Amino acid sequence: MVEAWYMDEAADDPRLPHRAEPARPVGLEQLRRLGVLYWKLDADKYENDPELERIRKERNYSWMDIITICKDKLPNYEEKIKMFFEEHLHLDEEIRYILDGSGYFDVRDREDQWIRISMEKGDMITLPAGIYHRFTLDEKNYVKAMRLFVGDPVWMPYNRPSDHLEARTRYLEFLARTA
Repeated sequence: MVEAWYMDEAADDPRLPHRAEPARPVGLEQLRRLGVLYWKLDADKYENDPELERIRKERNYSWMDIITICKDKLPNYEEKIKMFFEEHLHLDEEIRYILDGSGYFDVRDREDQWIRISMEKGDMITLPAGIYHRFTLDEKNYVKAMRLFVGDPVWMPYNRPSDHLEARTRYLEFLARTA
């Protein structure tokens, strides 16, 4: 099952867990109230998984590819890692399914505090359009993930501040309704 927690304020290596002291764990219900959805799937059968197909059909995830993030596989690795860790939002959902390896998604809560979500093999997450977030590898420096989209992929991140965007406005309205 996914593990999530509030982060400390340390500015050292982002690949470290950065757990707040005292520990402040975050459960799936709290993530759902932020619009973050989570599934645990069998990554060994992703090519023929009826549960993945059901989710894709229900949520209209029509496009997918697979990305491997490690020094040997990702062109411009250092530049991409820095870009992924820059706080940003998207105009569409961000959907990631971890097929191998591990990493962290960090999302902002209602009070603008960071929550770290530890992702490993079999974890699938959907971040809502308009949520500020970032991604980093953990100390293993490797993840293989399926990227899913509704329609054609849009890779455009909007770095913070982007509060003027309609996706951000809609997300804040969602938070207000679910408070």
